[in-house]
Amino acid sequence: MSISVKTTMKTMKAAIATAISIGFAFGAAAQPGEHPGEPVDLKSLPAAVQTTINQKAAGGEIVRVMREDDPDGKWNYEVVLNTNGKESGFEVDPKGRFVKHHEAK
Repeated sequence: MSISVKTTMKTMKAAIATAISIGFAFGAAAQPGEHPGEPVDLKSLPAAVQTTINQKAAGGEIVRVMREDDPDGKWNYEVVLNTNGKESGFEVDPKGRFVKHHEAK
């Protein structure tokens, strides 16, 4: 092999190793529980989730919707409402099923 082919192969191997390392780093950073509250846009959610949120939020103003990751790898959408000046919340799973209420603040 010529010197330029060897140099090109070394460069290619270094680039591949770097790309793999970056992939592992981002994969580790995205593990469940690492980002416990990521804001989401209600309109971007599945229709079943939107329907449940709008039904449960009736009479209140939706303050925010967050994707909440649990340490066990599961996640839900947490909704914060303002009703008559008091904040409360509830959770909906990714399939649109109501999970639980949160106490008013």
